Amino acid sequence: MKLASQFPLTSWLPAINSQVWILALGRFLSEVGTGFTTFYAPIFFVNQVGLSATTVGVALASASIFGIIGRILGGSLADSGDWGRRRTLLLAAAISTIGSLVLATTNNFATLLIGSLISGLGIGFYWPASEAVVADASQIDNRRETFALARLADNLGLVIGTVLAGFLVGKIDSYRWLFIIDAISFVMFFAVVFVGINENEQQTKQSEKTEHFASWMTALGDRRFLVYIGVNILFTTYISQIHGTLPLYFKNFVNVEGAAKGLAETTISTLFAGHLLLAILCQLPVTSALKRCSHTFALTVSALLWAIGFSFIWASGVASSHQLVWVILALAVFAVAIVSYTPSAASLVTDLAPENQRGVYFSINALCWSVGYFIGHFLGGWVLDQPRIIIDNFWLGFSLSVVIILAIMQYLNRILPSHKPASVDINKVIPN
Repeated sequence: MKLASQFPLTSWLPAINSQVWILALGRFLSEVGTGFTTFYAPIFFVNQVGLSATTVGVALASASIFGIIGRILGGSLADSGDWGRRRTLLLAAAISTIGSLVLATTNNFATLLIGSLISGLGIGFYWPASEAVVADASQIDNRRETFALARLADNLGLVIGTVLAGFLVGKIDSYRWLFIIDAISFVMFFAVVFVGINENEQQTKQSEKTEHFASWMTALGDRRFLVYIGVNILFTTYISQIHGTLPLYFKNFVNVEGAAKGLAETTISTLFAGHLLLAILCQLPVTSALKRCSHTFALTVSALLWAIGFSFIWASGVASSHQLVWVILALAVFAVAIVSYTPSAASLVTDLAPENQRGVYFSINALCWSVGYFIGHFLGGWVLDQPRIIIDNFWLGFSLSVVIILAIMQYLNRILPSHKPASVDINKVIPN
């Protein structure tokens, strides 16, 4: 069922399966709650709970450990005929609700660690199944727009959640309520999936033939996919800086016009809300502009934008004036970098994955996020406890690292297939 054909007001949109619209609604509600916590969690744990930036970085990075477990199990469950995408999403929502409630009670490192591990597990189950649902409902001619719509829902939820969080913190000066609201948003996501998402019958029939170990071995033997994984870890490490390191960096180290200490929470909220709003406005136009380009070209454009953005962050720390201008420019560039990256990356995974192995391929793709966030949170937390010269030059290091991505993109462009791989019976590929 295509929503654009049912409702004339949406006729300007690409024809997209109704299951994607329903999932987008659930993702929007979930991301509203995530927006309440994403940019404020490091500030809360460091400045109010009293933990060091390094300790908080370790705890947030540790979420990636259980995230890896969740992604491995989640990919296999999503491809399983006995379990499937829908039940995996419901499990993810339930676990994430518990994780947010534990984080709301945090008073020490132990509680923070436990809450982070539970939340990481929930996120791990969520991503392979969520992306597989979108991939199942997409066609090759509208694949990037389909993934762009899902990301649009994510960013719209994040911007609303971020704005409301800044308002709430300013009114009641309590960060704990942010995590409670996040838990409520996961309950709402659970309800949307339970009522509106159906299991893909074709995927279920194909999955009955699939042995999970063989599926993983096939995916890990795909040389083109392994090359993509390497570069994707770098991209996700960059994204982790926006969510984990930059809010605390802006709060404690960007001294606007000689101010005693950093940006105010309301200013940080406004900055990230603007960043997300720009991502929302640019998502479909940028996706449309890059549609006729190869995936590797779109990822190259994204990499160059990341290099420019990190250079602007460096300038915000070393400049003697107009620091806020550099911050605004950096976040604006990051917004375009992200919307250039996400639809093309997800579409590339879909093109490489046989239909009956999409859960496993997206599980491995999601593992990149887990590894990238582990590296990013740990490295960012450690750097923010170092002398100022190391902190400032940290951003230049990220900018220069983009050269690695550009080199890999040139190689990947030469080895990528020119056609979509067909669904395969991996029991014939790998003998019993």
